[in-house]
Amino acid sequence: MNITKRITTVLLTAVFAVFLGKIALADGHGHLAKSGTISWMTGWVFEASDYAPQADGYLIGNGSARGATFNTNGSGPLHQGRATCVVTFIVTPDGATNKGNCFFGDQDGDRIFTSFTGDVAANKGTNIIVGGTGKYAGITGSGPWECDANLEADNGGFNCRQSLDYEIQ
Repeated sequence: MNITKRITTVLLTAVFAVFLGKIALADGHGHLAKSGTISWMTGWVFEASDYAPQADGYLIGNGSARGATFNTNGSGPLHQGRATCVVTFIVTPDGATNKGNCFFGDQDGDRIFTSFTGDVAANKGTNIIVGGTGKYAGITGSGPWECDANLEADNGGFNCRQSLDYEIQ
């Protein structure tokens, strides 16, 4: 094969590969597989907005957490994005629970929205996906979260490890 044919073959192969890549990404989900697991860490700062001590050892309150997300692989979904959660909590003589809603984003500004429940004493619970934008549109699924204790010296800061098993319709 002469040099002209070889260059033409290489150029046509490259153009064809780019064309196929654009078709594969045309559904708006970028490099996100239609199903899988996303694992990430969020660094949070929590601020209690209001809490009300009650009789017999009960306490009820709410607050919000703001933070940054980092995919545990160092790149990919939810890497270097923003996150916000609003939370309500109740402390009873038998324990404490929390629930609320969050969004977790990425560098593109696309977001996954979740509803969560948890055990405050164990610092863990479950996220349930309620929707998404951009490459996460049509996403469903759920997964666990687990956080480090919020120590007094941390001034409201703590980290959570999270994962979501998901499917995109």
